[in-house]
Amino acid sequence: MARRQARSQDVATLAGVSRTTVSFVLNDVPGVKISEETRRRVLEAAQQLNYYPTAAARSLASGKTHRIGLILGEGQERLAADAFLPTFLQGVTASVHQRGYLLLIQLAEDVPSHEAYARLIREQQVDGLILSGPRSDDPLLVELAEDKYPLIFHGRLNGSEFPCVDVDNRAGARQAVRHLLRLDHRRIGFISNAPLSYSGAQDRFAGYRDALRQQGLDLDEDLVRTGSFVPESGQAAMEELLALPVRPTAVFAASDVIAMGAMSAIHSAGLRIPEDVAIVGFDDIFLAAQAHPPLTTVRVPAYGLGWTAAEVLIGLIEGEEEVSSVTLETELVIRESCGARLHPHS
Repeated sequence: MARRQARSQDVATLAGVSRTTVSFVLNDVPGVKISEETRRRVLEAAQQLNYYPTAAARSLASGKTHRIGLILGEGQERLAADAFLPTFLQGVTASVHQRGYLLLIQLAEDVPSHEAYARLIREQQVDGLILSGPRSDDPLLVELAEDKYPLIFHGRLNGSEFPCVDVDNRAGARQAVRHLLRLDHRRIGFISNAPLSYSGAQDRFAGYRDALRQQGLDLDEDLVRTGSFVPESGQAAMEELLALPVRPTAVFAASDVIAMGAMSAIHSAGLRIPEDVAIVGFDDIFLAAQAHPPLTTVRVPAYGLGWTAAEVLIGLIEGEEEVSSVTLETELVIRESCGARLHPHS
C-alpha cells in the first residue's frame, strides 16, 4: 500500500507548531518573526517527512474554481492613498499562486460592502473570500456564517464566527502611546485611521485610552479626532488640535497615512517636529522612513498578513486541519519624529 504523502499539518504536529508557522518557515515569508529554534524544528520535521510545499503536491477538491476573491473595503480615493495595501497584496498573491489558485480583486465603495461580493458568491465565481476591513453593519455576514461559507477577515470583527488575520492593534497602539508618555508627554492627541465603525480603528483608540489610564491620566475628548483613510483627513484633524487653547505636545496618529497629513499641518503652522509637537504613526509604510523628520511608528508585517490570510482561507476551502484566527506581532520603530533622540535616557 502506497504511503500517504505528508501534509503541512503533519509537519506542524511533528515540529510542535501551527500549520501557519510551517508555511512561514518553508516559504521564507518576510516580515514575520520566527525564532531560530522554531525554524530549525520545522525544517528538520519537513526533511524527516520528505515534505515539499508545492502546489503540484496538493490535491485540490474536485468541482472547485480554484479561484479566491479579495474584497477591499475601500473606494478608489482611499485606495490611491493606501500605502499599506501594495505589500499586503504581494503577500496574498504569492501565497495564492504558490497554492495553485487564481486571485480576483474587487473594491467595495462606501456603500455596504456586501454589494461588492454578493455576486461573486451567488454565481459561484470563487471558492472563498478574503474580506479586508469587515464592518459590523454588513448584513450578508450572518447568512454566510450560517452557510459555513469559506471566508476570512483581514481585520477583527467582534462577535463574528469567521476566522481573522490581524495584528494586535490595541497592544501596538498602547506601546506607541506609552513611548510618548515615557518622553514626558502628558497632553497627547489622538487621530484615528478610520471611522470608529471599523474594528481596527476601535482597537487603536482603545490602546491609546489604555496607555493614558495606566499612567493615571483621564481621557480628554478635546484631544480626540477622527481620521478617514486619507492624509487630508489627518491634516484637517491636526489643524483642529493645533487650534485648541492648549494644543497637545504630542499626537498618536493611528496610521502613517494619517500621520503624514498631520505632519503637513504642523509644518504649515510654522511648528517643529518633534520640538513643538511630537508624533507617532502606525503601519511603517515605505514612506515613513523618508518623512521629514523620519516617522516613529508601529511596524505591521503587511506581507505576512497577506500571505497568512490566503493560507488560512485556502485551508478552509481544502478542509485542512487547524484552521483558526492568526495574530501577528507589531514592533515599535523609533525614529526622529517622537523626540527620543532629545531624551537619550528614555
